[in-house]
Amino acid sequence: MSFWNTAMQFFWREESLPVLVMTIALAFLLLHFHREERKSVLNTLAFFMACLFVQFVSSLIHALQFVAAAAALHEAGLIGAGIAVIRLWGLLVFRIVLPLVRITPPRIAEDIFVIIGYIAWGLVRLRYAGLDLGSIVATSAMITAVVAFAMQDTLGNILGGLALQLDNSIEIGDWIKVDDISGRVVDIRWRSTLVETRNWETVVFPNSQLMKNKFLVLGRRTDQPVQWRRWVWFNVDLKTTPTRVINAVENAVQQAEINNVAKNPAPSCVLMEMDKGCARYALRYWLTDLVVDDPTDGAVRWHIYTALERAGIKLAVEEQNVHYIKDSEKHEEILHQRELALRVRTLRRVELFAQLTDDELQKLAERLRYAPFAKGNTIARQGTPAQHWLFIIISGEAEVLLEAPNGERRSLNVLSKGDFFGEMSLMTGSPRAATVVAKTDVECYRLDKDAFEGILLARPSIAEEVAHVLVTRRAQLDSALQNLDEETLHREIDHRHNEVLATVRRFFGL
Repeated sequence: MSFWNTAMQFFWREESLPVLVMTIALAFLLLHFHREERKSVLNTLAFFMACLFVQFVSSLIHALQFVAAAAALHEAGLIGAGIAVIRLWGLLVFRIVLPLVRITPPRIAEDIFVIIGYIAWGLVRLRYAGLDLGSIVATSAMITAVVAFAMQDTLGNILGGLALQLDNSIEIGDWIKVDDISGRVVDIRWRSTLVETRNWETVVFPNSQLMKNKFLVLGRRTDQPVQWRRWVWFNVDLKTTPTRVINAVENAVQQAEINNVAKNPAPSCVLMEMDKGCARYALRYWLTDLVVDDPTDGAVRWHIYTALERAGIKLAVEEQNVHYIKDSEKHEEILHQRELALRVRTLRRVELFAQLTDDELQKLAERLRYAPFAKGNTIARQGTPAQHWLFIIISGEAEVLLEAPNGERRSLNVLSKGDFFGEMSLMTGSPRAATVVAKTDVECYRLDKDAFEGILLARPSIAEEVAHVLVTRRAQLDSALQNLDEETLHREIDHRHNEVLATVRRFFGL
């Protein structure tokens, strides 16, 4: 028999082709359906081919009559090839087949079954090689006992990692808190669990520590979405009634569109204690993205601040003995006059007040209230009973939205510095015709009915000009909604003028 015939008979056996076809098929399925493990599959396939090459080399050695060396090398290649095939089967079963039937065992379970397969395959090959497995098992039992005693901490970590995954105490992606460290679980390994904190730190917790001590899983509740209750604290003077504070804050935060703040359960404000000259409140809300806890707290604080400012409620600090030098009355008067001049210039830009004299504008300026709104705040809501307020924007942008009965919103306009809205509510008491939402942080001046009433009563002739402005602005809004032509627009203005004028006179008792 020739050299090559002898070598090929030793290398290529009856089961070689089916095993090769099976291995390539397994690799193809994994590369097609589980592409995230592409590198691992290719490495395993390369290892299998390397083991085949080792078997081929052993066949050449066998043909050269080095029988013992060839047998040992062939057995090593065969064991390696079997390990590669078991690895591919493990990936197929645990990464593709079981998820298809909605079974997602922990990664450690996959590793255990694959390792058991490796051991079983190794013992089978050793048995075929003629080794006595009974003596090996007896000897290994003693060695195992010694090793287990010496490595009890490591074994505790390994068993702890297995227990954590089998009972779903924590899962990858969970946020946990251990002592004063909180972060997201990114990996559960045999020995340790890796947790990434918000400070870009990776904390390695031994699994045995997590099993022996308590830890918090943040934001997780059975059959509920992931959300975590946060507390934002603030103080208000005791002179302000709790009902007024709670209503102002809850209404503002519940109606606002704040990123990562859950609508259900709704945010709530609670009076927690009264001490050191002030009342301590907490705004409680549910955070939907645990990564952005501090930025969301900051956004909520800003909404609380602007809501209290609009309500004329000042934040309080603990009582302290502070010595300071009071500004002179002259300096305060200068600042006051400068603010009044700014307000008068702002009022002059409002078409509604074009007929007012300087004295009348000065009186209105004194009555303006500063009203800040945080981004996402609802400044006015369509259909709500009017609060008889006119808003003049001094900075920022607000979006005017028309709400359909089915809940859909249509953007009509974006208002910016110098624009005003709410004139119909101020002058006629009608409900809000549209919703206005703060597109950015917005600062406004707010004017109420009482402030304008004195001027109208003193000079009723202003009412006709005001009615004309109201009708024109409303007709322009209707024109934008209904695509009215110029002639129809003028007819609408003429038709509504007398009606609106009568409404204004009746509302103000002229």
